[in-house]
Amino acid sequence: MPRLLLVEDDAVLAEALSRALRGLGHEVDVAATGEQALACLYDRRTPADLVLLDVMLPGIDGFEVCRRIRARDTVPVILLTARGDAVDIVVGLECGADDYVVKPAEPRVLDARVKTVLRRATPVRAPQSSVHTFGDLRVDSAAMVVTRGGSELHLTSTELRLLVEFAEHAGQVLSRQTLLRSVWDYGYAGDSRLVDAAVSRLRAKIEPDPGNPTLLRTARGLGYRLVKP
Repeated sequence: MPRLLLVEDDAVLAEALSRALRGLGHEVDVAATGEQALACLYDRRTPADLVLLDVMLPGIDGFEVCRRIRARDTVPVILLTARGDAVDIVVGLECGADDYVVKPAEPRVLDARVKTVLRRATPVRAPQSSVHTFGDLRVDSAAMVVTRGGSELHLTSTELRLLVEFAEHAGQVLSRQTLLRSVWDYGYAGDSRLVDAAVSRLRAKIEPDPGNPTLLRTARGLGYRLVKP
């Protein structure tokens, strides 16, 4: 049974959501502040499988909580935002969130998004060894391990799946919608900002100069492709 950490300062909403999610088969812990959330994540024996993180929190906000989580962990994070504000969404995704849901969130919709993100967090190994090299970048899609200059890179499950998808289609332009289906497991037209933010985070980890990418290139108006330097 998945264990979720719900970070929400509105006590009434937190109680309603946690009760509904428990009824849908999840274990739910609740934190009212960012500080409590970080303590729950790292000061207990049973860590969360996924974090549902409200953006507007007293003390440190959800963006900063997400940054601190990403500095030491790959646990999936779904942002809960009261507004569909483009700036809030982009900032949250750039902080390392895996997805977002605009409040008020219907519990079954939230449950479906949680299950989708958890599926992505489960490693899917290729049946045969398949190693792809791009300069000093080595992508082993069977072992699901990525190294750069011989050192293993710290990638989230989304970043890892995204890079493996690019590596297995090296040189091909992959559209955002194609990536949303193959990496994010969305069978509908999802938000392309998820792809753009993940590509930006991935470039920061694999490119010598992320501002001038030579490996993961943009095909303007089409998508992205991974090439050999």
